[in-house]
Amino acid sequence: MKTYLEASQEGGRSLFSRNITGEVVMLNLLRFRKEADYTDFPELSASYTLTGREAYQKYIDHTLPLLRNSGGDILFLGEGAHYLIGPVEESWDMVMMVRQNSLKDFMAFADDPEYLAGIGHRYAALEDSRLLPLTQIKG
Repeated sequence: MKTYLEASQEGGRSLFSRNITGEVVMLNLLRFRKEADYTDFPELSASYTLTGREAYQKYIDHTLPLLRNSGGDILFLGEGAHYLIGPVEESWDMVMMVRQNSLKDFMAFADDPEYLAGIGHRYAALEDSRLLPLTQIKG
């Protein structure tokens, strides 16, 4: 089964080709590892074993002040489950919607070295994810 933890070049091109102006909301679907894997980020690992959910909470704790300072915020954070309409074998542990003032602000936030210093918590936490950029329909 293929997993997705990073944006692809094709996904990035598609996002920027939309010429989004104004707010953008990122819909995150998150599936956690049973046990966090800090193999690639030993400097961030705790002295005890964390679950994927606990590692993701560390990511949120690190990221949320930076997100808010950049003009963004979490609109929704909730428990996931199996789809009511969708593949029965697929489920998500958490769903998050993040609002940012603009795509430019989102990219500046995502490239911030202080943000990137904590991104290892995200990689340690997640088994799989999806990120869908959304824009509001006007009118």
